[in-house]
Amino acid sequence: MTVFGSGQVEPVSREYQDAFALGKLLGQNGYTVCNGGYGGIMEASARGAKEAGGNTLGITTAEFSAQANAWMDRVQIAPTWRERLFRLIEQGDAYIVCDGGTGTFTELFVVWEMTNKKLIQKPILIAGSFCKKALDFISGHKLVQTNAYLKQIKNMEEVLQYLPK
Repeated sequence: MTVFGSGQVEPVSREYQDAFALGKLLGQNGYTVCNGGYGGIMEASARGAKEAGGNTLGITTAEFSAQANAWMDRVQIAPTWRERLFRLIEQGDAYIVCDGGTGTFTELFVVWEMTNKKLIQKPILIAGSFCKKALDFISGHKLVQTNAYLKQIKNMEEVLQYLPK
């Protein structure tokens, strides 16, 4: 499962703890956690998965100077940010979108558009409160198309009901 979210959240934050719980839940249920490989939510979801005995894959980019976090089993280094984004999409059987900034929104909107264009048919689960508010705001616009793949979840445990087995 590909997890999108901010690299800026601190371990003491609610967002980090939620992502850790998500990673743990995924790891306990046999899913590999794939994410961008850096800090914040990426670290938290990978750490949760590893502490639960699960597997992790980090996809980083040569364009950023940061190193992958210590919770990654495997790391792929994409030459560009754009290629990194599409590798993250290719690796996911579903996408779980946690709180984040413009990078997370970009990831969300790209997978959302890909489902609208029927290029992929995989669940997109909105777990972050900021993303939920933004989605509520924009999905009310007459030109914005939502689809059956896009789901807003109330808590991390709800994720499991939408994931492929």
